[in-house]
Amino acid sequence: MMKRRTGAKRKRVVPVRRKAAPGVKRRIKAQTVEFAVFGDSHVGYGNSLSIFRSLLPKAVSSGNKRFFIFGGDNTQAGADHGNNAGTYYKEFKDTVTSTLGSIPYKASIGNWEASTRSLFTQYLGPVAGQMNFPGTQGKVKYVWLDCALGQFTPASLNLLRNLDDKHSYIIDFHWPLRVQGITVDSSHVLSAAETSKFFTAIPPKAREKVLAIFTHHAHKFYRKLNNIYPGYTKTKFFVTGCSGDYKCKPGGNMGYYNATLTSSGSSYRVDAYIAH
Repeated sequence: MMKRRTGAKRKRVVPVRRKAAPGVKRRIKAQTVEFAVFGDSHVGYGNSLSIFRSLLPKAVSSGNKRFFIFGGDNTQAGADHGNNAGTYYKEFKDTVTSTLGSIPYKASIGNWEASTRSLFTQYLGPVAGQMNFPGTQGKVKYVWLDCALGQFTPASLNLLRNLDDKHSYIIDFHWPLRVQGITVDSSHVLSAAETSKFFTAIPPKAREKVLAIFTHHAHKFYRKLNNIYPGYTKTKFFVTGCSGDYKCKPGGNMGYYNATLTSSGSSYRVDAYIAH
């Protein structure tokens, strides 16, 4: 009697993972967080509220904004001895909340708001502080400071002294720093002494982690993208002060920054471009 042949068993094929060749790094997909930066909206002055109400929806509808920065002189609160400050703050905040919806935002304090600090805090929160930058899982911090009267407050300088090298930073405050080559009117720039206070307050280990500094007050746009101060080779510096009807030329010069925070592995980059 012939024996029936048993079929050969199939061997299970285990997929082999190919190792990358020595010296070849895997490509890490870059991720981008979009945000916007407004400065000097001056709600309460001239036609500022109308201009602000026109610009803000444009910023929301372009791209996928995750955060909004408002850099001070958001309102003309100090005018008329502050008699209408509450109204101006309310108009600013109502415009922001109704337009941004659930998009988070933070406002810095400007010189026109310095005499109404309690109202600023009531409507727009603390005048200085630090928070996680949205979309970065806490790896990037947003720091806003108080230099409303042309000098950094002790609390603001203390925030800078406590920066570490475990995070990256985007910093905002109202008055521009006095950096080499700046073309902003010197009356609207911090003194050399105050500028030095700012830069020296940041610990040396954290200086390469400062990605960008946004400032305002000068009613124009200005950018300096490297070597803004000794020891800060990678930090980018921006001025934007034209989000309202205050000493900004008509005919398209009012606007804001469309900005991006791009991450690739553990490195980050900030870019900002004028929008009208």
